[in-house]
Amino acid sequence: MSETKHEVPPIDEGGLRAPPHLKGWRKAWWWFDFIILVKLARLRFVAVLVAIGAGITQWDTLVAHYEKLTRPAGDAAHVTGDFEWFCPMHPSVVRDNGKDKCPVCFMPLSKRKKGEASDEALPAGVVSRVQLSPYRVVLAGVQTWPVAYVPLTKQITAVGYVDFNERGFKTVSARVKGRIDSLISAETGKLVAAGDELASIYSPELNVTVQTLLDAQKRNNADLLKSSRNRLHLLDISDEQIDGILKTGVSNTHLRIRSPISGHIVKKYVREGQYVDEGMPLYDIADLSTVWIQAQVYEHDFRFLPAEHHGDVSAERLPVMAITQAFPDEPFHGFLSFIYPHVDQETRTVTVRFEIANPGHMLRPGTTAEVLIDVPPSRVPAIARAAAREDAEPSAPENVEGTIASSSRERLERGEVLAVPEGSIIDTGRQKIVYRQVLPGEFEGVLVQLGPRMAGPNDVTFFPVLSGLEAGEVIVTSGSFLVDAETRLNPAAGSIYIGGSSGGGSTPSKTVRPSTPEDTDAKIDLALAKLKPEDRKLAASQKFCPILTESRLGSMGVPIKVMVKNQPVFVCCNGCTKQAAKEADATLKKVADLRAGKKPEGERGSKTASETKLAATKQTPKQEKIAKALAKLSPADRAAAEKQKFCALLPKSELGSMGSPIKLLRDGQPLFLCCESCLDSALEKWPTAKRAEKVAR
Repeated sequence: MSETKHEVPPIDEGGLRAPPHLKGWRKAWWWFDFIILVKLARLRFVAVLVAIGAGITQWDTLVAHYEKLTRPAGDAAHVTGDFEWFCPMHPSVVRDNGKDKCPVCFMPLSKRKKGEASDEALPAGVVSRVQLSPYRVVLAGVQTWPVAYVPLTKQITAVGYVDFNERGFKTVSARVKGRIDSLISAETGKLVAAGDELASIYSPELNVTVQTLLDAQKRNNADLLKSSRNRLHLLDISDEQIDGILKTGVSNTHLRIRSPISGHIVKKYVREGQYVDEGMPLYDIADLSTVWIQAQVYEHDFRFLPAEHHGDVSAERLPVMAITQAFPDEPFHGFLSFIYPHVDQETRTVTVRFEIANPGHMLRPGTTAEVLIDVPPSRVPAIARAAAREDAEPSAPENVEGTIASSSRERLERGEVLAVPEGSIIDTGRQKIVYRQVLPGEFEGVLVQLGPRMAGPNDVTFFPVLSGLEAGEVIVTSGSFLVDAETRLNPAAGSIYIGGSSGGGSTPSKTVRPSTPEDTDAKIDLALAKLKPEDRKLAASQKFCPILTESRLGSMGVPIKVMVKNQPVFVCCNGCTKQAAKEADATLKKVADLRAGKKPEGERGSKTASETKLAATKQTPKQEKIAKALAKLSPADRAAAEKQKFCALLPKSELGSMGSPIKLLRDGQPLFLCCESCLDSALEKWPTAKRAEKVAR
């Protein structure tokens, strides 16, 4: 009997169940190994990746929750979005993130409540305002020019042709019937003088009249003698010829034709031996000492021509200059003599006539000429109306020196007009904009009304200013298009408009440290110049702000005048006005000390020796870095660097903050720079300076 063998099923180690032979703690260990150590390792890896991705995508939210939990209670209002940050020195810089810095001066931003911004609305006529760093100003090649009164002339260009002067054009005709016996001047174009004999005509009628004259003399008939003489006069026979006939008693059978003017024969109508009738033309003679130029002026230039000038010699004549193709280097000068009263329907032009002297007969009738008409600004209607409007104002204009200037009408009579050069104008099609410099690096786009294009000194093109600018204001002439492009196309520049805001986004701006320092003195002078003369004098004597004692008046813009207990006080910015009024007594005391010549407490170099020693015992990390950098210098150089304290090229960069200072010798005196990057600029600014021995860094 054979044995039946049963196959034992294999142990199932897969799936989601433990092997059946495992019991107790062994089964528990199997599940631990399956779940934790081996089987789900890939799932754990995927879970870790998901967690990392969620952290990256929600990083801003996590940071915001963290800042909310760690922010002090006093700063809770920041979360509501009721505050914004701005630069006190450049109020045009506005951000919604307090961690950003000013892109112009790189200073930390100050906080203020939205809706209480210190930015003033743009005044009427100003369409934009932008503030650029000195680096951007130099990079754009910005050049400025003060608006002033310039001698101008409106020039109208017209093309025409040379023609005969009709007042010097004569036709010689036959006075009697007869036969041309001889032609003395038989060539067309021949030059003749006044009184020269042109031709001789045999006339029986003349013979009868001469015989009657002789008979009247023989009979002593005075009446007949007189009538005969008069008839001979009508035949163009002079008294000298008549007296010769009476003296000789010989009858003259030929009438001699003489030239009435000096000129040249334009046309000859007869030949020798030809019979002519009374009144028949013989010659055309033209005087070319003066010629006419007939030119065409287009409709848009009609307004500059005198409407009453229709041949009136008493009217004011406009000077003109003509240039021909035959003599391009020889200008001919004359005057406008006539304006035709009608317009050519085909060319839409009006014909004007100029009378020009023709020395040497260089201007030949029929040749073309280009004519420049000089119209004085007093004849330009828009400029004349603007001058009348200015003179009608109750207050007289004041010039830069503070004296009352002559009236606009008097300047206009001298040909002087308030104007700007062509390169300073940006024409958008609907409006014209000129960028005005408010402070160094700060520009305003001013909407202006301009007159027609006019020629100034050295043939420079100017446009007269009808409104929008005043004399003495500084405008951008070279680089105005680049400044305009900065305000329109560059996001960094567009974000620093007055009243501009970074909106809801918090995109950090990339700041570039300017390589060109700001001219602080020029900025202060320009800011103080905008004050009234009496206020400017007080601000100059005060010099510093009583609240921010290290801030010079004008370094943050035009100083603000505050009345403290009925006394005028000037502060550097709007942020100091409240504190000045709140601490009235202390403010007045500081102002009195400043005007007396005492240095403010916070001014550089005003600390006492004890304060300096106390400050040295408690150095900040920055001060320790500066001290270590200065310690690498020799004792004499270290003392000179500590006395100078700031970089000679970058006045805001403290010596030692960027490593050991660079020593220069200028006229034998030591001069220190903050870093190597300033060396080239310093040597270019001071050519006589030389670098001293290199200091170990």
